[in-house]
Amino acid sequence: MIESLRIRGLGVIDDAVIKFSPGLTAITGETGAGKTMVLTGLSLLAGGKADAQMVRHGSDRAEVDGEWSLAEANSARVLARLGDAGAEIDIEQGAAQVLLARAVAGEGRSRAFAGGRTVPVAVLQELAGELVAVHGQAEQMRLRQSGKQRELLDRYAGSAVTKLLGEYQSAYSAWRQVRADVHELTEQRAARVQQGDTLAIGIAEIEAVAPLPGEDVDLDRQAELLAHSGTLLVDVATAHCALVGADDTESGNFGNSDANVLSVLAAATKALDRAVEVDPHLSPVRDRFHEISSIAADAAVTLSSYATQIDADPARQAWVEERRSALGALRRRYGSSVDEVLAWLAWAKETVAEVFGDEDRLALLGEQEVAHRSAAIGLAQSLTAARSKAGKRFAAAVTGELQALAMLDSVLAVTVDTTEDIADYGPWGADEIEFLLQPHAGTSPLPIGKGASGGELSRVMLAIEVVLAGVDPVPTFVFDEVDAGIGGRAAVEVGRRLARLARTAQVIVVTHLPQVAAFADQHVVIAKSADGQVTSSSVTPVTGGDRVTELVRMLSGLTKSQAGAAHAEELLDLAAKERAAN
Repeated sequence: MIESLRIRGLGVIDDAVIKFSPGLTAITGETGAGKTMVLTGLSLLAGGKADAQMVRHGSDRAEVDGEWSLAEANSARVLARLGDAGAEIDIEQGAAQVLLARAVAGEGRSRAFAGGRTVPVAVLQELAGELVAVHGQAEQMRLRQSGKQRELLDRYAGSAVTKLLGEYQSAYSAWRQVRADVHELTEQRAARVQQGDTLAIGIAEIEAVAPLPGEDVDLDRQAELLAHSGTLLVDVATAHCALVGADDTESGNFGNSDANVLSVLAAATKALDRAVEVDPHLSPVRDRFHEISSIAADAAVTLSSYATQIDADPARQAWVEERRSALGALRRRYGSSVDEVLAWLAWAKETVAEVFGDEDRLALLGEQEVAHRSAAIGLAQSLTAARSKAGKRFAAAVTGELQALAMLDSVLAVTVDTTEDIADYGPWGADEIEFLLQPHAGTSPLPIGKGASGGELSRVMLAIEVVLAGVDPVPTFVFDEVDAGIGGRAAVEVGRRLARLARTAQVIVVTHLPQVAAFADQHVVIAKSADGQVTSSSVTPVTGGDRVTELVRMLSGLTKSQAGAAHAEELLDLAAKERAAN
């Protein structure tokens, strides 16, 4: 249950704290005193929409803090979710104390808190369904909508529908996805076949040339060598001759002459060998000459080998240029290099394989579509049967509650209108749920969105919540203007029914009817001060004579009326007898 609510800077409320107790709490006060701000504050704590207009004029922000006491044994899901959010939870003697808060800045931005930690607003929304059911005029208006009626029926049906709905939604989602894939593949089939034909031409062209990785780079180098083979051979021969001597051109072998680097180095090395025998300090110099001689000899061998490999064959040069031209044609179409051309070839082959495999894929998707479609239809039918069965029980239970709320001849009916075409299915199944109300004997049932007055709609909402409380209990119910549009005996019955609901749950009602307030276990009056503010001193629990005075004000507006006081006492006696009898 909620133990206290602190509101700061919200609407007409400057700073006020409201303490709550178990049972039924009635909140009353003059029009505009801020009663509805209590509902607004609780709605914010339940993750409701924040609006800058909520912030009190002159305040930079509105803040709402709610303190809940939760029985640990019955709140496992709530405590687990709070733990996941990192909220701090105090547990004493089997009860968990949880603080939820919401702050709304003047520009409309809001922040949510749970257990002293900042949390997404979605966390408060998740917790709301477990902690509190808030009902105001907006909720009553939503009751006119088919979607809200389906939601209430499914909630009443419980696990019988919840499990089926989850399974149906999985099958329906899978069917929709496969159907979309089939549609997309079919729509693109002609274009993909044309693309495959075009790619096949490119593949054939590349494979006819059969390029090798990096071949274009290698051919460019060969072309450069072939174009300058004559001068290159002369230059290499000149360098070789400088090392080893003049060539024997007739034999094609390189020979030695007296004027060459190697012979000069050999003579110098011999001289240094003799010098080292005289002075060993010349050994490093002699060793360097040996190294130089070795390097020069290696260079001579390399040049000789290179010269033999120089190809000045015009036929070879023509072949290289022809190959470069073929590769250049591929590079102009499929990539800036042979490596890119080969990458395009790999992609094209993969794409063509996919195109040729479309028929197989379409066949597989067709089988999957049939399977998912069949599963979705079967689960939708089971869902319809479960809703129809629950709808009869739900209608009977709500009808009983309505008759107890002074709608003696009223009957609520639940229709489940089902479409047979899966194309008309939705994520909630094949059903459209509609609540019909026959308010009086002899009249025709009409959709509650059309045939119910404001007062009747209020009582239907209350009757539904009472019925739901028996199958899907919520610790705290909050009602705002649940008694709108009613009075007299109907108002007494509403008060009596709220009191009965409060035996198993905490109930908070904002009311303007004394017949309802008289049944409260706790009566809180909210009043504005002379300067138009509502502060903690303006929130007053009333008992005894003060409570009688408030009921008299609500009855006639004449706080000192003796007749009004007698009527108020009569209402309080009636409520006391009701509590004693139960």
